[in-house]
Amino acid sequence: MNLVQLFIQRRIATTLLALGLGLSGIVAYFLLPVSPYPNIDIPTIAVSANMPGASPETMASSVATPLERHLGTIAGVTEMTSRSNVNNTQIVLQFDIDRDIDGAARDVQAAINAARADLPAALRTNPTYRKFNPADQPIIVLAMTSKTLSTGQIYDQASNIIQQKLSQISGVGDVELNGASLPAIRIELNPRALFQYGIGLEDVRAAVSAANANSPKGDIQQQGQSFQVFANDTATLANDYKTLIIAYRNNAAVRLQDVAQVYDGVENVRNLGTFNGKPAILVNITKQPGANVIQVVDNIRAQLPSLKSALPVSIDLGILFDTTTSIRNAVHDVEMTLILSTILVIVVVFLFLRNFKATMVPTVCVPLSLLGTFGVMYLMGFSLDNFSLMALIVSTGFVVDNTIVVLENVTRHLENGEDRLTAALKGSSEVSFTVISMSISLVAVFFPVLLLGGLVGRIFHEFAITVTTAIVMSLIVSLTVTPMMCAYLDFAVKEDQNFLMRWSRRALDAMQDFYRRTLSWSLDNPKTIMVIVLIAVLLNFYLLYIVPKGFFPDTDSGTIQGGIQGDQTISYQLMSKKFLAFMDIVRADPAVAEVAGSI
Repeated sequence: MNLVQLFIQRRIATTLLALGLGLSGIVAYFLLPVSPYPNIDIPTIAVSANMPGASPETMASSVATPLERHLGTIAGVTEMTSRSNVNNTQIVLQFDIDRDIDGAARDVQAAINAARADLPAALRTNPTYRKFNPADQPIIVLAMTSKTLSTGQIYDQASNIIQQKLSQISGVGDVELNGASLPAIRIELNPRALFQYGIGLEDVRAAVSAANANSPKGDIQQQGQSFQVFANDTATLANDYKTLIIAYRNNAAVRLQDVAQVYDGVENVRNLGTFNGKPAILVNITKQPGANVIQVVDNIRAQLPSLKSALPVSIDLGILFDTTTSIRNAVHDVEMTLILSTILVIVVVFLFLRNFKATMVPTVCVPLSLLGTFGVMYLMGFSLDNFSLMALIVSTGFVVDNTIVVLENVTRHLENGEDRLTAALKGSSEVSFTVISMSISLVAVFFPVLLLGGLVGRIFHEFAITVTTAIVMSLIVSLTVTPMMCAYLDFAVKEDQNFLMRWSRRALDAMQDFYRRTLSWSLDNPKTIMVIVLIAVLLNFYLLYIVPKGFFPDTDSGTIQGGIQGDQTISYQLMSKKFLAFMDIVRADPAVAEVAGSI
């Protein structure tokens, strides 16, 4: 009671506190990051090992198995999957969601060192690991195409220019290139020719390596002077390799072009990207944890002109896919729903109170409670996503309850003839215990959500905290701002003066009359009411059994992502309306082992 009286008497201080709360919420709203879902960091580490020339069976038995044996002893590993391909093996470790990722990385490095003795000697480099979040998806995909340059040359430009510049943009976490690989000289040996000349594969490898070694050439010393010898004999084109002498047979030189087909290509030929039917290099960009996805994409779009100017004029740079389009639409729809729900709450209150000045109280207090929630969300590192905005929409109906309870009781004292200050003080003091108990009971409803563990608990943690914060904010506002406004706003009940007021009065009287008649019938027929309640409860159990269940609602973002495993691996990301055209290309070229693109 003394607290309520203090805020009523200090109306200027209360007004300033309310303005400060509202302004801080407005500032926090524009500072909050935007994302489709809450920021969920799943501790995941990927271990990779490469051994050139090894088959998938060899990689699985001699590399993956020893690594799995040592990595499986690490504490907190909840899931471990491995995949062996030609030349490489990748093992993905997923840890308990509460496990510190840095501590897990140290354990992974220790396990790799312990497994080194069991790995084959042909594995020239130790396995490497990297920390990543499997929940991260590319926020924007760029496509680089050219009418004159090869995909290897485009990839080289993307690796040297685009990848470096994009990584410098604030909020960008990782930049990955797909669709091709670095330029390389490919040598396809002819086994029959090698057999005829009696040349082994190791002889060819040694000759190519020796001729292309980047080693010091030496110096010339003469009469006290020393001359350094510099020569660039590194071969960069296929024509430079064709005439390379790899052996001598019958006093004649055997050149590489005699036993092999040499041509300019790329390191990995089983990688293809397309954009509008043309070969392309795809640039997948992911954001840093906690970054504003919309702001990051806007920064990337702003840098596109400078990126294009840094590239050769023969390379076209365009946007293949932008995830923020659906995110912007989803967040915008939820924001509009939040505004609409707030307006509907105010309209309903007006129709029942039939007083413009009295309606000003919830009109101020409801947005003020929501704005205060934005400030707490910013301090706790939350984001504007579908879950937090959904929590605010749900809270709109809760935050108005406390204000309505206080306002209704103050109105009752005004109808009894008391002055505004006395009515505000008595009315708010009488229901303060009720308002507090209501708020605590609502918080207790959502408190079990905070106790959920695992991935589900992480996802709904932000939802539960946001709802709880909104309820607490409404409690504070209803015991401070609401009594002060009731004390200084003259909204004494007057006679209905227009058609809308009279219509609202008649509608309310009709509702009360209907409720009075149904209540009387219910009291006269208790057995029937209990049977109806029992049927409703049983029906709810049945509906709970048959209703579809899932982790997230099914949504359509207009894209298709998937993979095909077997003798070949094909991954794709494309607009769904061109899926059939894409599959025609895949069927026509079965040699493609990894495809990522858009037709």
